[in-house]
Amino acid sequence: MNNAPSKAALARSLGVSRQSLYYRPRRPAKDEVLRERILATLKDHPAYGHRRIALALKRNKKFILRVMRLYHIRPTITRKGRYQRFQREITPTAIPSRLKEFCPIQPDAIWVGDFTRLWFHSRYVYLATVMDFFTREVVAWQLGLHHTTRLVLDVLEEAERKRGRGPQLFHSDQGSEYTSQMCVQWLIRHNIIPSNSPKGKPWTNGRQESFYSTFKLEFGSAHSYKTVEQLTEAIGRFIHYYNTRRIHSSLKMPPRQFYTTKKRPSS
Repeated sequence: MNNAPSKAALARSLGVSRQSLYYRPRRPAKDEVLRERILATLKDHPAYGHRRIALALKRNKKFILRVMRLYHIRPTITRKGRYQRFQREITPTAIPSRLKEFCPIQPDAIWVGDFTRLWFHSRYVYLATVMDFFTREVVAWQLGLHHTTRLVLDVLEEAERKRGRGPQLFHSDQGSEYTSQMCVQWLIRHNIIPSNSPKGKPWTNGRQESFYSTFKLEFGSAHSYKTVEQLTEAIGRFIHYYNTRRIHSSLKMPPRQFYTTKKRPSS
């Protein structure tokens, strides 16, 4: 004989309604759905933390963080140490830093430039970039076997072709490639004001530094590619991803999307 109390009697003894005994919390099911969406986002963007995932999914970042902690989800790619900057021989220049004199409110007012080196099968190769200071978009890039003024000018010329015009100001560090007479004269001929970071203060070119820190972390080892051509193609894919799909934490969107919302209309 079954002496177990009825559902009604059990509900009365607990001081709750009979229907509440059948309640199943909805949060675990919702958490499971969100977990799958987080994992799908990390598959496409393995370096995203909870803030960028929240932006991608248009959800509250605290909610995303709670679910990631609940299911022990972490980005596939995480920072393990500080980005080691490529140090070059620098001779002080008379060109001052003019960044503080400008407050860009639209694209192509200020470009910044720099390059980094990649260890590739027993030698270094050099990645040079030009970035829009306002949109954080990498406007142009080149991979070279040597770090020369010609490499710098090739990237500047490519950027100018893509945009159809140059910026008001071009800022870089005091590397000899950027302070050379050939580079400075090229800028002046194109009506671009040159600007250099103070010696020993690379953080004043922080947006380029930040890009290279991200690149070194998320791109991975150049040794994964057998030839310079394969490496060049892979760098192109990464920069396209960085510009068009990867959410920038300050912009809350990819740089190219931000550029399209802020660029001046054609006259």
